[in-house]
Amino acid sequence: MNFVLSELCQQVMTARAGERPVCIQGGGTKSFYGEPGDRDIVSEAAMLDLSSYHGVVNYQPSELVITARAGTLLSDIENTLAEQNQMLAFEPPRLGAASTIGGCVASGLSGPRRMAAGSLRDFVLGAKLLDSSGSVLSFGGEVMKNVAGYDVSRLLAGSMGIFGALIEVSIKVAPKPFQERTLVFETDEAGALNLFTQWRRQPLPISATSWCAREGNGAGLLHVRLSGSDPAVKNATTKLGGQQLDASGAPAFWDSLRDQTHPFFLARPLWRVALPPHTPPLNIGSTLIEWNGGLRWLAGVESGRELRRIVAGLGGHATLYRYDSKPADLTVFQPLAPAIKNISLRLKQEIDPVGIFNPKRLFSDF
Repeated sequence: MNFVLSELCQQVMTARAGERPVCIQGGGTKSFYGEPGDRDIVSEAAMLDLSSYHGVVNYQPSELVITARAGTLLSDIENTLAEQNQMLAFEPPRLGAASTIGGCVASGLSGPRRMAAGSLRDFVLGAKLLDSSGSVLSFGGEVMKNVAGYDVSRLLAGSMGIFGALIEVSIKVAPKPFQERTLVFETDEAGALNLFTQWRRQPLPISATSWCAREGNGAGLLHVRLSGSDPAVKNATTKLGGQQLDASGAPAFWDSLRDQTHPFFLARPLWRVALPPHTPPLNIGSTLIEWNGGLRWLAGVESGRELRRIVAGLGGHATLYRYDSKPADLTVFQPLAPAIKNISLRLKQEIDPVGIFNPKRLFSDF
């Protein structure tokens, strides 16, 4: 693997010398995500393929941490963890068999369990980054309390590769729950949000929630996943009621949300909206709700600018997650406040001063 890393370093140095942009790629399963950037001029760009730089570097089940090279398949990591009855608690989307851990961290996406466990960024302990000079920079480590000063390793989560090529990551893992059970309720959107509010006030072992309307009317199905010890799950089941989903159907349902194979994700354009969980129904297009109301997927939105105006007023933000086309002046991610965007630009200039990595992939202007 040292030879592969040397080759990657050489490719970056060659691209820099030729003043060519570098497009980073792992499994290619998230190529749809983010700004179009320079993907339209891919023939002029240097493709840095990290899929050959793979393998688990270190795994300590007793320490609940795994370190792997960026090209390692997400499925391989999950299989390794499953042997020790452990998991990636933030349930990153597996958008295809070729999904890699590097792309998982670079995109920063989390799945249904994020509402209970925390986001991907919360689990990143350390990282190694290939910079524009061909050098490997190390940030963080393999334990929780390992950072003095700015925690760059977590900054890389969701950065879409604009700072450099993520080549190795250390991730905190978690034990699998002893018991899981899924309950189903029939209710409309307002009723589902009201139940979310009630449940947040109670010590219930809820690890995931989802509500989606049925076609043709406002009623829908609310799914609730309980995770924890046998007594805790049984007590919560008795308290909440509802209809239990069979043991085979429950994992398939949550996997359809996690991996975005649920029919709702076929909609274009598809918006990913983060809001305070107590926010009432938006009544803008078709809706699928996750994270106890904190994440709302919207389809059929007529005006992205109006949606963002409404969402910003409610304290949230909206991402144009999937689209066939978009207006040139409509950004994929909600525009940042000038001060925050300036910080991002300064970090980009500091870590990637020549601006070759994934230009215009996260921000449309750099």
